[in-house]
Amino acid sequence: MKRELGARGVTRVAGVLLDLGVSSPQLDEAGRGFSFAADGPLDMRMDPTRGETAAEWLDRATEQEIREVISTYGEERFAKQVAGAIVAARGREPIRTTRQLAEVVGGAVRTREPGKHPATRTFQALRIHLNQELAELEVTLPQAVDLLEPGGRLAVISFHSLEDRIVKTFLREGARADTLPRGVPVRAKDLPEPRLNLVGRAIRPSDAEVAANPRARSATLRVAERTGA
Repeated sequence: MKRELGARGVTRVAGVLLDLGVSSPQLDEAGRGFSFAADGPLDMRMDPTRGETAAEWLDRATEQEIREVISTYGEERFAKQVAGAIVAARGREPIRTTRQLAEVVGGAVRTREPGKHPATRTFQALRIHLNQELAELEVTLPQAVDLLEPGGRLAVISFHSLEDRIVKTFLREGARADTLPRGVPVRAKDLPEPRLNLVGRAIRPSDAEVAANPRARSATLRVAERTGA
């Protein structure tokens, strides 16, 4: 972010908006392999010119590795069953398409929330893992704050509890003044000013917005303002 803006002569900005995760155009294009709504190659790479595809990773990963990814990034309570089903299925034939994977996962997940496909959490977990999305987020947040001018705002929309946890922790720590051991005779007003001020509370979509745009159902918006510190 800093490098690309610097190449354009930009060193400070008034605002940064991070809209995390996969985009609707990516989901709607079957050839990208992000969605099980239409059959397509099992790819899932944000940048299709580099890195291994979901199909390639599922081909070589151990059952334990698959289980850990699905459990950690998908928070899937049937991760053990899903991983076992994937390994059994690939033993019969390689899993190359989104429909194949969705059918395998659907057979392993016994129950699911109303209105949610059984493979949702598994697809989400594989996408996050392959693209290292949480690591990218942890690198991006400090750069965004460094680029903000005093009074500038950072707004982050997350769609996953793990993303939101990283954002919430980062913003809270940035809005906290330096802490000193108990008993040190320093008044709060004499402590260094924090780099951020939190703006309002987390914002989530209304029922009307979710009805109009179901993909917004898990969105959380958090905002912070850069101080002069």
